[in-house]
Amino acid sequence: MADVHTPEQRSFNMSRVKSKDTKPELMVRKFLHAHGFRYKLHDNTLPGKPDIVLPKYKTVIFVHGCFYHGHEGCRYFVVPKTRTEWWLNKINGNRLRDAANNARISEANWRIVTVFECELKPKSRQLTLQNLLGLLKPIST
Repeated sequence: MADVHTPEQRSFNMSRVKSKDTKPELMVRKFLHAHGFRYKLHDNTLPGKPDIVLPKYKTVIFVHGCFYHGHEGCRYFVVPKTRTEWWLNKINGNRLRDAANNARISEANWRIVTVFECELKPKSRQLTLQNLLGLLKPIST
């Protein structure tokens, strides 16, 4: 099936997709800040440039979009009907890169928390954020 947009329209649409400061990411950041947590953003010294880095807790938080990271079993992850093969390669590449980055971060003894955008929808937001608080405990040295 051919793309329904011209190359110029598709390029414009894709240029509007943000990778930083997305609504789900801002939601998690505001929640953490309101609960007294201080963090670094997009630390490029760690593999994958985690969205939120809590050095005191030796924890990184990735806030993933369900579509671009291929969230299995999620209603927001639907394989497009146009350019299906290209999108599957892209999404599977993202999954492989996420797994490799997580392995490297774990080897450095950091905790990894991944929050998907569907977990921040109104019905499950409070539970997700409260569970996140439970995971953030200082590492004893």
